[in-house]
Amino acid sequence: MSRMGKKQKSAYDLAMEKLEAADRASGVRETLLSARQKEAIAEARRVAASRLAEREILFRDGMRKNAEPAEREKAEEGYRIDRQRIADDRDRAIEAIRRGPR
Repeated sequence: MSRMGKKQKSAYDLAMEKLEAADRASGVRETLLSARQKEAIAEARRVAASRLAEREILFRDGMRKNAEPAEREKAEEGYRIDRQRIADDRDRAIEAIRRGPR
């Protein structure tokens, strides 16, 4: 059989095939989301985005008011922690929606 007529697969396509084969071997099944689940996931993302925006506004305001390096560093660390917590909350909510009844 000639390979001239076949398009070569990209590294991405090959990697995805390997991952799909590994999923099939381990019993993982792909499930489609219902319209209600898709909307709930979109809402969870919107809520997280608004919480992040609110936190960023508060952070920037605090940075403008504070010139002391130690306090600024403390505020930056708190901001990083809050961003991670919000992202983790979002991811947990999305995972719960995906696992929930359809």
